Amino acid sequence: MVGSIIKIMPKQSVFFIGHGSPMNAIEDNPFTRSLSKIEGSLAEKPNAVMVISAHWLTNGTYVSTSPKPETIYDFGGFPDELYDIKYPCKGSPEFAEEVIKLIPEAREDINRGLDHGAWSILKHIFPGADVPAFQLSIDINKPFNFHFELGYKLMPLREKGLLIIGSGNIVHNLRMWFTKSSDKPYSWAVEFDEWVKKKIIERDFRSLVDLENQGEAAHLSVPTVDHYIPLLYSLALAEKDDKIEFIYEGIESSLSMRSLRIG
Repeated sequence: MVGSIIKIMPKQSVFFIGHGSPMNAIEDNPFTRSLSKIEGSLAEKPNAVMVISAHWLTNGTYVSTSPKPETIYDFGGFPDELYDIKYPCKGSPEFAEEVIKLIPEAREDINRGLDHGAWSILKHIFPGADVPAFQLSIDINKPFNFHFELGYKLMPLREKGLLIIGSGNIVHNLRMWFTKSSDKPYSWAVEFDEWVKKKIIERDFRSLVDLENQGEAAHLSVPTVDHYIPLLYSLALAEKDDKIEFIYEGIESSLSMRSLRIG
């Protein structure tokens, strides 16, 4: 049983990472250097890490239970160097089982590996690949409130040494990205990113769940829901006494790299 192998340790932090381009996996830049500082800032190395990635969208909720997750190259048109990367961590079927206990409607997927929303950031956070990692999928048919409430159900796992990471982007408009003339941020992207920051500081998470009422800047910033939903999982795991800090801020054209730590 899982309980017999999990050591008692301090409550783990929660992160939301704006992962951006897959190229960040091989680049040395201010964003990736911010990720490299995370491991050293933790009170203890976690028992495992679970990533809710914008790149695993499903009908229903799934948990990956592979003991040796493959590195998934879910993109095209990038340099060969990117496809040569392997992130050889172990999986964590034991913690995946704990997730299913908390959300019984979730099903296991023993074949699912780690997509680039997970391994491209874990490569910098835990470069030794010595922390078991697995993923929780996003049921793309469900509303924002469903995901926020599902995230809240995972709260007990923080006490068992599970580090949970939401991986997406607060502003993610690829159509505008590919037609951009420069990396200068669009005004609507800045407006929405700052609004989200303000609501997080105020802990007004309900406004972030009720996004459909937030106007044109929100519509342009979140044209599809996949990259926004991971933020809701992370915020749902914030307890009243948890400090929330922004570990990276920046907007590249129509892409917000804002990342945060809870606890």
